[in-house]
Amino acid sequence: MAKFEVISEYSPSGDQPKAIEILSKSIEEGNQYNTLLGVTGSGKTFTVAKVIEKVQKPTLIMTHNKTLAAQLYSEFKQFFPNNHVEYFISYYDYYQPEAYIPRSDLFIEKDSSINDELERLRLSATASLLSFDDVIVIASVSANYGLGNPAEYKAMVQRVEVGFSYSQKEFLLKLIEMGYKRNDKFFDRADFRVNGDVIDIFPAYYEDEFIRVEFFGDEVETISKHEYLTNEKIKELKEIIIYSVNPFVVTQGNL
Repeated sequence: MAKFEVISEYSPSGDQPKAIEILSKSIEEGNQYNTLLGVTGSGKTFTVAKVIEKVQKPTLIMTHNKTLAAQLYSEFKQFFPNNHVEYFISYYDYYQPEAYIPRSDLFIEKDSSINDELERLRLSATASLLSFDDVIVIASVSANYGLGNPAEYKAMVQRVEVGFSYSQKEFLLKLIEMGYKRNDKFFDRADFRVNGDVIDIFPAYYEDEFIRVEFFGDEVETISKHEYLTNEKIKELKEIIIYSVNPFVVTQGNL
């Protein structure tokens, strides 16, 4: 398990060391409810960050609005640059539910606009929770709403390891089942492309990188991560787990 480590030029001061010690001890003793008083702004964020570092537990931080969630996300990313700090808020830029206005006999259809970047960040949070232990998720109240069946989402993954054999046809069909689309010309997020024995996959939760899987027959010869814009190889990988394009997935057996 990767360790939570706060990176900061500051050290706890004033009442912070005592608060960190008491909160950490209470959490480790299994007390469900704890309250931090008398600290405001970034001082509270720093105190909580030091508590996370001390107890070494994956953490969900919920706020009442997107603005504060964005601020906390930025601050925790700075405190934990080597850990997985994720952002999970509603992906709607705009949402208009169905409505009926009796006075004018007017029916308004449901309408919405989804922000692709927020959707990517939500998928990144879900993937990190399934892949790593050192995860901090900053969320708004949208985290209260279900994302489908977790067991179905966990089942809808594709693990690829160097040296193992996979039917290329079945591999591609699995990607399609997971929501990925083949696009050899305009390769983008949630797409894959095929060039002979080379398959490129742009995971839906990646920002500017894609995965290249090179086969020799049905055996995986190499797996590598590449820069999206330049195609430059970033690093070689021994294995990779690819997650579904969206959390609302159902396996073929349960359709």
